[in-house]
Amino acid sequence: MSWTNLTEKVVIITGGAAGIGLSVAKGFVEVGAKVVIGDFAEDIGQKAVLEVNEVGPGEAIFARCDVTSKADVEAMVQTAVDKFGQVDVLVNNAGINVPRLLVDPAGKEELTEEIWDKVFAVNVKGQFLCAQAAARAMLSSGKGGVVINMTSESGMEGSEGQSVYAATKAANQNMTRSWSKELGRQGVRVVGVGPGIMETTSMRSPAYEESLAYTRGISADELRKKYGSTSSIPLGRSGKLSEVADLVVFLASDRASYIHGTTVNISGGKSRG
Repeated sequence: MSWTNLTEKVVIITGGAAGIGLSVAKGFVEVGAKVVIGDFAEDIGQKAVLEVNEVGPGEAIFARCDVTSKADVEAMVQTAVDKFGQVDVLVNNAGINVPRLLVDPAGKEELTEEIWDKVFAVNVKGQFLCAQAAARAMLSSGKGGVVINMTSESGMEGSEGQSVYAATKAANQNMTRSWSKELGRQGVRVVGVGPGIMETTSMRSPAYEESLAYTRGISADELRKKYGSTSSIPLGRSGKLSEVADLVVFLASDRASYIHGTTVNISGGKSRG
């Protein structure tokens, strides 16, 4: 028996086709879990399934899902139930970030209502819809389960050009606390995970770096050098995606059965933006 005892457990991971989500999917398959990779990008998602299924005794399938669509979310959860019989764990990982200034005199990178709505739709509405649908499945099975909300390390609120993203991450942390009070009595644990500075993921595209650098008044090269510096991290290095995966797998297991209603930072000791 695996130390985690997650063999045959059914796990849904949103945004699971790349970055942290893909690493988490591999972590669960390595310990024998059944994984549903939910993602908007079907071509990348199908490739991710092939990659994940090579790493361990578990099994992964793909379900195309726009987390801002209630119909898509409910279909993803139903896919998990139809294929594997139940839902034991939800990893609410899907999220986006669009760096923008509140006021940009040059009019180049100013926060708009459309961008505000888009980021909140994915990062907040998406977590709500997925948690609601997955929790319903967990409660109907009578077995309970675990909801893990991905957020950010505690200093995110101080980062320039990321006010809307920071607002959504604060919402994610507060939803974690609120849902834990409601669902804990019914056997569903709710936990947050807050990664700090990690290895480069798909969110760090050249376009993203250019926008973020502009909002901070520096060049993209200067931004990359800053990201490459580990001077602000007490452990002296960036985090590995596999380390986030290890934490998420642990939190989903019964080894973490008394961890509930809190956000666990994984940031190498860094706690300020």
